[in-house]
Amino acid sequence: MDISSLSLGELNRLKSRVEAEISRRTDTAKRDLIKKMQKMAAEAGVSLEDLIGPSSAKPASAKSGRQAKPAQPAKKTKKVAAQYRHPADASLEWTGRGRKPLWVAKWLEENKSLEGLRIAQA
Repeated sequence: MDISSLSLGELNRLKSRVEAEISRRTDTAKRDLIKKMQKMAAEAGVSLEDLIGPSSAKPASAKSGRQAKPAQPAKKTKKVAAQYRHPADASLEWTGRGRKPLWVAKWLEENKSLEGLRIAQA
């Protein structure tokens, strides 16, 4: 099929049809696989639900019925004191944790020591 001559509208319709067909075939393949697995489990004398749990044995199109876990309260963390400060702009500070700020990276690129930025601890 030569799609180079199709209009944008025709391409979008074709795209929708292809996506729908992929989804249909995926669902069919999943259902067929679950049926095969159920048959194999039955031949072994167990149910598929016993092997992999009840929610996994349902066809892809079925709703799982699982509910979302309740939100956990945010963990309280202590604020970490800054360990480094920009020599010319005191508002720029860094705790020394996480990704280096650009001003620290630039300082290090100039072959200057990180100790030159360290805040004197009282």
